[in-house]
Amino acid sequence: MTYIKKGTKEFKLANLALFAAAFIVFANLYITQPLFPQFSKEYGVSPAIASLSLSFATGVLSISLLLFGSLSEAWGRKRLMTFSIFAASIITICLAFAPTFEMLLLLRIIQGFVFAGIPAIAMAYLGEEMDPSSLGIAMGLYISGNSIGGLSGRVIMGSMTDLFSWQIGMVILGVLSLIVSIYFVIALPESKNFIPRKLELKGLSKSLLSHLKDPGLICLFGIAFTLMGGFVTLYNYISYQLVGPPYNLSAGIVGWIFVVYLVGTFSSTWFGSLSDTFGRQKVLFSGIIIMFLGALITLNGQLIIKVFGIIIFTFGFFGSHSIASGWVSYRAKKDKAQASSLYLFAYYLGSSVGGTTGGIFWSNWGWNGVIAFISAFLITSFLFTVMLLVLSKRVETKLENHLQY
Repeated sequence: MTYIKKGTKEFKLANLALFAAAFIVFANLYITQPLFPQFSKEYGVSPAIASLSLSFATGVLSISLLLFGSLSEAWGRKRLMTFSIFAASIITICLAFAPTFEMLLLLRIIQGFVFAGIPAIAMAYLGEEMDPSSLGIAMGLYISGNSIGGLSGRVIMGSMTDLFSWQIGMVILGVLSLIVSIYFVIALPESKNFIPRKLELKGLSKSLLSHLKDPGLICLFGIAFTLMGGFVTLYNYISYQLVGPPYNLSAGIVGWIFVVYLVGTFSSTWFGSLSDTFGRQKVLFSGIIIMFLGALITLNGQLIIKVFGIIIFTFGFFGSHSIASGWVSYRAKKDKAQASSLYLFAYYLGSSVGGTTGGIFWSNWGWNGVIAFISAFLITSFLFTVMLLVLSKRVETKLENHLQY
């Protein structure tokens, strides 16, 4: 097989194309997050109900990933990814013309479905096409597209809401996404190592279940659920705290606070490189601890210190996510798209469950309650990592014993 290696023209093209795809998905997925206070004001809904504009999208996305991951094993990677980014871009434009909050939620459900064609398939593409020695940094570059996209969507929506309206922001972002989608189609190299298989539901279900029998993958899925559940909870409800007293910030200013996502661009790539040198376990442990410390720092009432805590928290999250997601592609020896789709199923399910449940903690116990909720998720994630380390050592011991004989 011919693999794409770091330093080649193909490596640059593939990573830029997948970076663009990640940008589109995450810019459009999180466009409603900075608008929660606006939705509560315009539609008279509670914070938890306003969060459904994100949770519905991520919830449907998590389920649809299982379908798209399986379809891509038969139909190919690039074709499905192309459909997804164009459809998602068009739906964003349609959101601007939704007459009611209920219609907006319906469109977000549909958008959540089409989003699924990118994340699991992109990770599988990298796992198949990249040289193993280049996979860590390639996965990190792809994850950095997540952070840039998430940042851009939030900043655009916050700024447009202040200057004009959130509806105009939707149109602008949708048109920009269509332009980026065209670049993706032109730049992404065709798969060389992908071997299509017949679309047989029984066979695909069997291979899907085989991943659930791997305790190491189960731990990685648990890490995905808890990391993302804690991460999205912080960003869902920090807006409510910052637009209220004593800060009284505008939607535009709050949107620009999301510029801290840029640290995720650095940490995801850096952690990927560190994992190639020092091992995944040590780097993943470090990332979770960094997240926990960042969350605690946000309890401080001074705005500058609170923002610093958000930066630390974000740095740790994207680094940890790049390690865990790359670990799935490494551990799954076959049907990588399905393994990746299961990881992301847990990831976005954590976003839906944590993101909405966190609203209950915010409404009843304020920011202290939100951080307590996030801390519980991170402690659980740490325990999953410990279990994964134990399992990995057992495998290494069995391999050493086998080689001795």
